[in-house]
Amino acid sequence: MTTLFDPLHAGALQLANRIVMAPLTRQRARAGLVPTALTTEYYRQRASAGLIVTEASQICPAGQGYGDTPGIYSREQVAAWRRVTDAVHAAGGQVVIQLWHVGRISHVTLQPGGAAPVSSTARTAVAKTRIGEGLVEVSAPRALRTDELPGLIEDYRHAARCAMDAGFDGVEVHGANGYLLDQFLRDSINDRSDAYGGSIANRARLLVEVMRAVASEIGGDRTAVRISPVTPSNGAGQDSDPQALHEYVAGQIAPLGLAYLHVIEGATGGARDTPPFDYAALKASYRRAHPCLAWMVNNSYTREMALTAVASGTADLVAFGRPFISNPDLVRRLRDDLPLAEVNRETIYGGGEVGYTDYPAAA
Repeated sequence: MTTLFDPLHAGALQLANRIVMAPLTRQRARAGLVPTALTTEYYRQRASAGLIVTEASQICPAGQGYGDTPGIYSREQVAAWRRVTDAVHAAGGQVVIQLWHVGRISHVTLQPGGAAPVSSTARTAVAKTRIGEGLVEVSAPRALRTDELPGLIEDYRHAARCAMDAGFDGVEVHGANGYLLDQFLRDSINDRSDAYGGSIANRARLLVEVMRAVASEIGGDRTAVRISPVTPSNGAGQDSDPQALHEYVAGQIAPLGLAYLHVIEGATGGARDTPPFDYAALKASYRRAHPCLAWMVNNSYTREMALTAVASGTADLVAFGRPFISNPDLVRRLRDDLPLAEVNRETIYGGGEVGYTDYPAAA
């Protein structure tokens, strides 16, 4: 029987176990939005995970939505991330970077030249973002013009190439949680009348084109995507038919030979079973087109839930978020059924080593 602690090949990724460190925004980048020496140590400490997915990192300056989040588009950022990947690899780990564009979940003070954030729509999200130590309402966006979208897709391609230059084992495209690609997917947000709005095929077009561009640049076997079919994060209302939408997406991108699909079940950080969604049917849709696709699940999994999911074949990989913040040795703690340390919520975002690199391993 397969266990949570068995190795797995996911595309080109050779993972020592099925425990994944989920992407976790920590807001500790510095001048030039580059990772620091503390960032290197933070990820090195957690390299026993079968796979680390880094904090979401913007693909271009306009992709930023929170203060002090790192990018993956400049030479300085590539050089800084290279120190991270070298440290993780030296510790025996595998690491991919999550490619991020926040779309309308931003503020003009974070945008180049103080411009409006961009989105599929000109409607403002009912959401807040964190700048410095405070939360502010997001700014009103402008809808991207159709002729701007090829350049946006090129930004994703460029970021994927930068990730390879930085030594990452692959990339995970962020298509979830009410950020830009999700803003195009959902008809509750997307009110366009061009080829990227209206029908399911049109609303899925940008995500599909981004995935094709990234896969063509670095290989489908080093490319993955994160989705959240029903999460209400960042003011994202429910799509009128999320099942049909995501099963269509499956048929379009699974043939790319992706390494894995990362699905958030239910509401990110909240209820796992509302609103209803048939994840088994979605998994079957992907597997019909790509039988070897690794299936990664996420959202408040306990040790017992994770063990059962892998043993039953419901999942190939289980992603853990906040437990990895306060338990750098989470793999060992799960294997030996040791108590988990509680996270200090006051130090999740921003700051220095406190609440970042100072959590001890179990005795």
